[in-house]
Amino acid sequence: MKAFLRYWLMAAWLAAGLLPCAAQTRGGTLRVILNPEPATLVLGLSTQGPTQIVGGKIYEGLLTYHFDLSPRPGLAKSWSVSPDGLTYTFKLQEGVRWHDGKPFTADDVIFTLQTMLRETHPRANVNFSQVAEYLAPDPLTVVFKLREPYAPFLGAFEVSSAPMMPAHLYRGTDYRNNPANQAPIGTGPFKFKEWRKGQSIELVRNDDYWQKGLPYLDGISFQVIPDSASRLRAMESGTADVASFSDIDFAQLPQIRKNPKLVLTTKGYEFPGPLAWLELNHRVKPMDDRRFRKALLYAIDRKRIADDIFAGSAKPAKGPISSVTRFFDPNIAQYEYDPKKAQALLDAMGLKPDANGRRTTLRLLELPYGDTWSRLAAFIKQSLGKVGINVVLESTDAANWAKRYANWEYEMTITYIYQYGDPALGVARNYISSNIRKGVYASNSSGYSNAEVDQWFSAAAAATRPESRQVLYSRIASQLAQDVPEAWLVELSFPTITHVAFKNVVTSAIGVMDNFATVYKAK
Repeated sequence: MKAFLRYWLMAAWLAAGLLPCAAQTRGGTLRVILNPEPATLVLGLSTQGPTQIVGGKIYEGLLTYHFDLSPRPGLAKSWSVSPDGLTYTFKLQEGVRWHDGKPFTADDVIFTLQTMLRETHPRANVNFSQVAEYLAPDPLTVVFKLREPYAPFLGAFEVSSAPMMPAHLYRGTDYRNNPANQAPIGTGPFKFKEWRKGQSIELVRNDDYWQKGLPYLDGISFQVIPDSASRLRAMESGTADVASFSDIDFAQLPQIRKNPKLVLTTKGYEFPGPLAWLELNHRVKPMDDRRFRKALLYAIDRKRIADDIFAGSAKPAKGPISSVTRFFDPNIAQYEYDPKKAQALLDAMGLKPDANGRRTTLRLLELPYGDTWSRLAAFIKQSLGKVGINVVLESTDAANWAKRYANWEYEMTITYIYQYGDPALGVARNYISSNIRKGVYASNSSGYSNAEVDQWFSAAAAATRPESRQVLYSRIASQLAQDVPEAWLVELSFPTITHVAFKNVVTSAIGVMDNFATVYKAK
């Protein structure tokens, strides 16, 4: 590992598009489609996509990331690593203030990472498990002392993984019921103004933002539009300026590409690397039997999902690690579409069809993120029905879905999980035994537990040589392919659609979840 990692501030900001330019003008309000409406805006309490889109403008992380996943300055202006890889020192930006005027200091960083997120965040326990000591030599310096080397550590500091939270508002409180949650306070370029439930969330320019001259926009209006046809009309008519993720039905993307007033890009999702799967609650029989879980994979035509439901903007998943994530191994066991193999496995389990052809009945909690996901749920119901698995679809809103998912109150559900560029950051949390945490969204909700897999994940995170890490992650992926904790479906290539008048909407590997400080409206 290099002994010293430091980025010249000016060069890094220029590369990330963070410095003012003569062509960029001040003013205007950006109208962003938001679907579904989030349950909260506090990134320290929820990592759901809609929360990240809004919260990423209010809160900030110590780092952000270029499209090649290399770290760039955020609330930390520089950082260094000791030769033995055990000490990381971050220098914080000067003059940063919370939206209520209090100074942002090393104390906020340590409280956030050592205390609050370890309780509320699905990845913090894993990402910061190797930190033995947090030190603040002065108010603008944070030192992390690690127990052993942790190769992906510098990838753990973007805004959704480690959103900086104000210690003066949250220390010693009931985090989830803190009054500050109603009007979030961050350090970001935009401040919370108003939330009209079911209609919009309004943010306004932070005039005291630490990056002088930014942001360019006067405000951002997040428009809650539940109906997919209305979202499409809003983009085409110019009453909305930005759509992302699955806001627009994938089947409509060819139409969008032909519109000269709209620009479509799939950049900005490099860091998340979203992977969609059928989440299986192992506490519910017969999903505690891996033969049944394998049968599910054989019964579902993932190529049809990619081609038809996602209109070619996805590809079949090859296992628990996405092909865009480090240490992907294409040589693990695969489950091609083969209903006869599914039926043979079910027969071997003793799950014989009754007079109506039904072997068992399971409930599938739909992902309430739009028509594309509803069609996916219907397709899974149809596919499993063909092999004798009767599926009952359940619908709910986004807030209740997240609550039920986190509290294990489901039998099957559909979700998509971010991988964050490294299996130690985005994959391990879904499979290690120590992260089976009821009430914590996007942790190991299925309840899968394998002591060997736990040990391999730990060793892979600590290994410093890429070759050693590859061997371990290939071993992990191979074992998970045998155990099939989830039914992996497709790797997603989400689109971001922007009105041509607005520039710099996507400037980093976290795309629309970044802070929009440099977004501007061209004359």
